[in-house]
Amino acid sequence: MQNNVLILDFGSQYTQLIARRVRELNIFCEIKPYNKLPDDLTEYKAVILSGSPHSVRAEDAPHPDLSNIKGKKPLLGVCYGAQYLAHFNGGKVEKSNTREYGRAKLAKLYEQDPFLRHIEVGSQVWMSHADTIKNLPEKSILLASTHDVENAAFKFIGEDTYGIQFHPEVYHSTDGKQILENFLVHIAKVAQTWTPAAFVETTVAELKAKIGDEKVILGLSGGVDSSVAAVLLNKAIGDNLHCIFVNNGLLRKNEFDDVLHQYKDMGLNVKGVDASARFLDALEGESDPEKKRKTIGRVFIEVFDDEAHKVENAKWLAQGTIYPDVIESVSATGGPSATIKSHHNVGGLPDFMKLKVVEPLKMLFKDEVRRVGKSMGLEPNLLGRHPFPGPGLAIRILGDITREKVAILQEVDHIFIQGLKDWGLYDQIWQAGAMLLPVNSVGVMGDERTYEKCVALRAVESTDGMTADWVNLPYEFLQKTSNDIINKVPGINRVVYDISSKPPATIEWE
Repeated sequence: MQNNVLILDFGSQYTQLIARRVRELNIFCEIKPYNKLPDDLTEYKAVILSGSPHSVRAEDAPHPDLSNIKGKKPLLGVCYGAQYLAHFNGGKVEKSNTREYGRAKLAKLYEQDPFLRHIEVGSQVWMSHADTIKNLPEKSILLASTHDVENAAFKFIGEDTYGIQFHPEVYHSTDGKQILENFLVHIAKVAQTWTPAAFVETTVAELKAKIGDEKVILGLSGGVDSSVAAVLLNKAIGDNLHCIFVNNGLLRKNEFDDVLHQYKDMGLNVKGVDASARFLDALEGESDPEKKRKTIGRVFIEVFDDEAHKVENAKWLAQGTIYPDVIESVSATGGPSATIKSHHNVGGLPDFMKLKVVEPLKMLFKDEVRRVGKSMGLEPNLLGRHPFPGPGLAIRILGDITREKVAILQEVDHIFIQGLKDWGLYDQIWQAGAMLLPVNSVGVMGDERTYEKCVALRAVESTDGMTADWVNLPYEFLQKTSNDIINKVPGINRVVYDISSKPPATIEWE
């Protein structure tokens, strides 16, 4: 990709946010672990050092080789990155006497520098650090201070190397995007050419060159990522793309037929495979969440492999892998970041499939995938579809899986999701669903005592699923939805609403 920006990851929880903010400027960037620098740095026009949970004063502090970067390319250190530039260039970093977390305001601006173009005293920034820069590094000048942090921003004299103690990438730094624009556009002179249309044009050409006349198999899920990947590949190779849409028996009500027809209307070469009985038989009696996931993954591979063998001379397997999957999988093996779960679609191919892998979306964030899909004319109802877990309703049924439980949850989920759409709430929510709990509770219907199941409804707002907050749905909507579920779905006598945020809770219950 042209006009690359390199972001070195030191394990910060905010590293992906840096990349997202850079991409919002229509500038392409990549995240690499600090200890796995690319061999060829010539393609990068600027470098950003992320924050970190580590201290530069520690013996095991992350310590990259910047000899081919500092003073040779525009360089910006953020939080730990700034402390690193100070500590290893004659400055002094000490443990803070007071906690420096949360909102702060720029109190003084010292130099007329393009880095602070359009930034004024009083601009709010976000602090998150336990160490502080006591003395600036040698051959540097102070650019800005807050009330509590004297050395909040600085620059090395004679080079385009900057350090800032705060996080411009987070929402609470009100002028953070402007600061990144100042550094990348006005100082590093990076062209803002990273647009959905440019991505489509470049990617389609690359796919044509890479695949040629060979056949590609793609497993469609009904979600945004695989759908956009399919349309990109269809533009490049047409009917040489063979899509397979598997019904695992754990999809939402009517989803298999509805989505299959939608794919065919889009002109995709797609085959629907109803393997629901095979999945549900394999899951019988299994209640452990991880074993359920592994069982579904195993059966999917078996079904997919059976169907793939029916496509003669197929050479490629396409996947809807997106950039957060790649970042987290790389970090899990080579970088400092911790991960909560492994990703089923990164590096998980069984050896016996013997197919080359093509991942046309692997450099995109979820919001970028949607923008690319929109630029190619995909229907808004498909692009706006909430994320849905790969194991489907299996991880929304706590405990063992039965056909009866699946049928119950499909009805509950349908009432909830359709209600959100009818009330104009669906597009305000990042993800929503219902969980069937492994408890029965006492109730009364008419004059009779009942002892039936409980469901939990969940709706969250988020940008990428890494963090999420529960949505404050109207009481009137919750009241009507609860009544509809209890009155229309036999076996349910209690409905609760989940008001947990992520963290500490996850979005799904299993």
